[in-house]
Formats: sequence, structure tokens, C-alpha cells
Amino acid sequence: MNRQKVLVVLGIFVLSLSLLAACSQSSGTEDGGASEENSEPSEESSGAAGEEGEELTGTVVINGSSTVYPVGMIAAEQFMAEHPGVNVTVGDAGSGAGFEMYAAGEIDFSEASRPIKPEEKEAIKEAGMTPVEYTLGYDGITVVVNAENDFVDHLTVEELKKIWSADSDVQTWADVRDGWPEEEIVLYGPGTESGTYDFFIEAIIGEEEGAALRSDYTANADDNILVQGVAGDPYSLGFFGYAYYAENQDQLKAVPIDNGDGPVEPSIETISDESYTPLSRPLFIYPNSEKMKENPALKPFVQFYLENAKQFVEEAGYAPLDDAHYEELLQKFEEAHVDV
Repeated sequence: MNRQKVLVVLGIFVLSLSLLAACSQSSGTEDGGASEENSEPSEESSGAAGEEGEELTGTVVINGSSTVYPVGMIAAEQFMAEHPGVNVTVGDAGSGAGFEMYAAGEIDFSEASRPIKPEEKEAIKEAGMTPVEYTLGYDGITVVVNAENDFVDHLTVEELKKIWSADSDVQTWADVRDGWPEEEIVLYGPGTESGTYDFFIEAIIGEEEGAALRSDYTANADDNILVQGVAGDPYSLGFFGYAYYAENQDQLKAVPIDNGDGPVEPSIETISDESYTPLSRPLFIYPNSEKMKENPALKPFVQFYLENAKQFVEEAGYAPLDDAHYEELLQKFEEAHVDV
């Protein structure tokens, strides 16, 4: 092979290498393009989800039980995080006050720590609405004393009745049990608008018509105020929902209650198995079915609330029910609002 032929062969070889390199580069670019194409649907999906969230707008107004309030707040915060166009407000005026607002058409949603009364249900029906009840979980009304109290080991139901009855003459701890100090009992509890007030009367005082608690105690609809009152007085006594005790165990001491079978301390376990009696009770929500037809944000919020109710109840510090209950709850909701 002469010099000219060698140069031609080398030229062909170099040209082939260049073409192979170009093909390889082209192939790499196409792979990169496919990757970008693959990423585009994800961006579109993400955008679609965001647009879906942005499309849901409006306001949901909740009010009622201060005991259920922490559950409603968790549901509201998590729903608004997913749907920033929706504003959910949660109030804690009390179960009775919540039903009055419901009948007046002022709220979309009522929370309650006791079942709705027949007269409340009738008032709502007369206003053209039908309240549907959903049981969220269980609470145990917790009787508490100051964390420094070292003499109250338990109270019987009869002793609670003696302290809290409307005609009670108990003024000091010595009036409750021999050997306890002659120090004034400073009492804290919810007001008459509260479902906790109603349930406590039914469980401790009795179901007689007109039954009430004594009036000379510090009443407040805000359970945090009651916590502060008991925490600030070594001879105080109060009661409210279990979650408020659970969050303040460093300042309060829960009092075991003896209903005739020995003292039982409130806990998630004793509330769940109903051994903490007679102060274990169900917690409810009552969505306004008629308003779901007017408010596009209401049904999605209620569905979200019920789908995650077990988690929200646990996070708030109450006792959830079993999985089958929540499945039935969702089925009941879907059947009741299939046309909304």
C-alpha cells in the first residue's frame, strides 16, 4: 500500500469514528429528551393536583363543644394545608350553644360532647334542616385536683354528688371526708352551655328534670381557663375533657373515681374499655346536610374529617373506636349525601 492509499484508509477510519461519535451523542440527547418528556407528565400531574386544590374555595364554619374543639382544629388545619383556598373556622362556644347556632343557620357544622336533645333536634327541623349524627370517639370527663394535692387518692360518685349538688353544703375538704384538711374547696367547671355540664349532671347528680350544679363555682366555656384555675390553687377541684388533663399532667392530678367497684383512673385504656364509669362518653359531629348543597367546600371537608377521624381523635388525646366503626361511618355519610 502506497502512502496515498494509507492516507485514504486513515481518512475513512477517522470519518467513521466521527460518525459513530455523532450517533452516540445524538442517541444520548434523545435519551435526555425522553427523560424530560417523562418528567413533563409529573409536572402536569402536580400542576393538575394544585389546580384541583386551588379550585376548591369557600368557608366552613364550625362551632360547639369545647371538648371536641381540639379534634376539629386538627381536621381544619390539615384540610386547609391541602386546600389553601378554603378557610375553616372552629369555635368552642359549647354543645348547647352550637345547636342554637345550627338552628339559626349560622354554622355549617356542629360538634358536641353529648347527644342532641329532642327539643334541639326539633328546633333544627323547624328551621328546615336535618341533623345527621356521627360518633367520632370517646372521652372520659376527668376530675382533677392541683398536682401538689397529696391527700385526695380517689372520690366516690356519692362524694362527687355531695360536693357538686345544687343544695350542697360542702365548703371545705373536711366536709367531704374525715381526715381531710379544713381548707376551702375552690371549684372550677364548665357552664350551662356546655355538653360536659349536661353529661356530668346526668352521670353524677341524676336525670331528674331541672337537676343542676351548685352555682358558687368558677364556670367557663374555655377549658384552658379551668386548667389554669386548678393549676393555680392547691385546694381546688375541677372537671373537663380528658385531652385537657393529658396536655397538662405536670400541673394537674387526675382523681380516680369509684362507682362501686373500686377506684378507676381515667386513661385511654379505661375510657376505651368503659371501665372508667360513669364519666366515659361519646363525642359527636353534626354536619349541616342542607348547607352542603350551597357550600361546595363543605362536603369535601366533612368527608376528609370522617376519613381521618380515627387519627384526629388519637392526636387530640381521646379514645378512638375500631376500624369497622369508621368504615360504617363513611358508608353512612356517602349514602346520606349521594345527591350532593
